[in-house]
Amino acid sequence: MKYYMAPMEGITGYIFRNACHKYLYHMDKYFTPFITPTQTRKFKTREVEDVLPEHNQDMYVVPQILTNKADDFIWAARELEKMGYREINLNLGCPSGTVVAKKKGSGFLADQEQLDIFFGQVFSQLDMKISVKTRIGKDSPDEFQGLMEIYNKYPFEEVIIHPRIQKDFYNNHPDLQTFQWAYENSLHPLCYNGDIRTGDDYKSISEAFPNLKAVMIGRGILRSPGLMGEITGQKEIEKKTVKAWHDEICKGYCQIFSGDRNVLFKMKEIWFYLMPLFSGKEGLERKLKKAKTLTEYQSVVEMIFESK
Repeated sequence: MKYYMAPMEGITGYIFRNACHKYLYHMDKYFTPFITPTQTRKFKTREVEDVLPEHNQDMYVVPQILTNKADDFIWAARELEKMGYREINLNLGCPSGTVVAKKKGSGFLADQEQLDIFFGQVFSQLDMKISVKTRIGKDSPDEFQGLMEIYNKYPFEEVIIHPRIQKDFYNNHPDLQTFQWAYENSLHPLCYNGDIRTGDDYKSISEAFPNLKAVMIGRGILRSPGLMGEITGQKEIEKKTVKAWHDEICKGYCQIFSGDRNVLFKMKEIWFYLMPLFSGKEGLERKLKKAKTLTEYQSVVEMIFESK
């Protein structure tokens, strides 16, 4: 089995990826938060910073692109190829209302005819590894048979399936019945993505789909930094390692952001997922949320780790 880190907008940038790779586990692939090419034919500064080779050393990183225009995807893929990337991923999974309204992400799934044309143009002009991260439909799982027929037409490196529809967002349970159908009918290697939060969750998926190539995990690692060790049978992660991981991320943000406010915003976003690991510390959680300076924040963090 191979293990991938899921892209999470605003969280899994290069600073986060490097800290995870250094302290937690060496994932087989790290997928970047999506890049959105525009008609200006320029990447945003933060997008460039995230994919610079010097920021992604000793890791297999796959840039993810969000678009419904083949020309934009092709341009972005070629620019990334110049940086040394050999694999690109298309985002067909983002359920955000603003993204879907533009018929991008999982919104693109509703127009299968245009999606087919899109891939025809992309594969006729690019000689790169291309993968796709997809949901099983926009409005209904019944859409997925037609989507799989399209995916099977083209030489994808792999198909990463989050078995929910767009309207589910991250609610309800993953549709394992539809994933089972995909497992039996896909001509490409499959990767499973969705609700792997514990070692038992992973065990359930790996036993149900014994020939599965890979699993992708995102929020599970944020909620439990020791999850990969649990999955792979390594020793339990030590508290000091989780603290070092946290400190590495905070240090990285301090280097690229000016002022405490931006750093605190990013770190508190991580604590939204991480805090349940420290059960019974509600008072400290309130102090953490109220922290307005890095000094105040770091003092509360020390208390949280010392009290566990």
